[in-house]
Amino acid sequence: MVPSDNTTANLLREEQSTDWLHMDPWRVLRIQAEFVDGFGALAELGPAISVFGSARSKESDPDYLSAMRMGEAIAKRNVAVITGGGPGIMEAANRGASSVGGKSVGLGIELPREQGINQWVNLGISFRYFFVRKTMFVKYSSGVIVCPGGFGTLDELFELLTLVQTHKVKSIPVVLFDTAYWRGLFDWLGATVQGRGFISSLDPELVAFTDDPDEAVRVAVSGIAQ
Repeated sequence: MVPSDNTTANLLREEQSTDWLHMDPWRVLRIQAEFVDGFGALAELGPAISVFGSARSKESDPDYLSAMRMGEAIAKRNVAVITGGGPGIMEAANRGASSVGGKSVGLGIELPREQGINQWVNLGISFRYFFVRKTMFVKYSSGVIVCPGGFGTLDELFELLTLVQTHKVKSIPVVLFDTAYWRGLFDWLGATVQGRGFISSLDPELVAFTDDPDEAVRVAVSGIAQ
């Protein structure tokens, strides 16, 4: 009469192997948990602007100082600043927002060489998966300022432009700061990519260029109802 298989006993049985931690069904639960944590933490954030840029910018770099000024200007408008939470441009924008008592959000990512959330963040979340983190950027940002950066910055920029281009999200202001840094890339997009018919003539118009930190903020917050 004793059953050969007991569900409760299976649940409570001491498990010797931890292989199950690396199986896809368990990863799905981890992904779900990251979405729940992110949505829960940011749901009541209010209007926000994301600032993207290189983690390798130094404190003395002009781009760092400009990002700090932009973070401060955004926060003074009672708008939250969202960054990737790391060093460089991200730290600068968070620092600017924090210095005036604003909401300074850092959405960090677990990386082998990542230095963790910077000290200027007053609402920080760390993610394991890039795609969950990028979802949070897109969902909670009413505008984006993109400062000079590398592959990560380009990835975030083009992911956002693709979502806007395909109408997966509503169009929001996207500002490219430092015209000289970005112009060559967009000249190539206009001449080569558009020239081959791979994007439309309207697609390069999804971004605005500026070298003025104050103008970058004005354009970025223009999508927020006053």
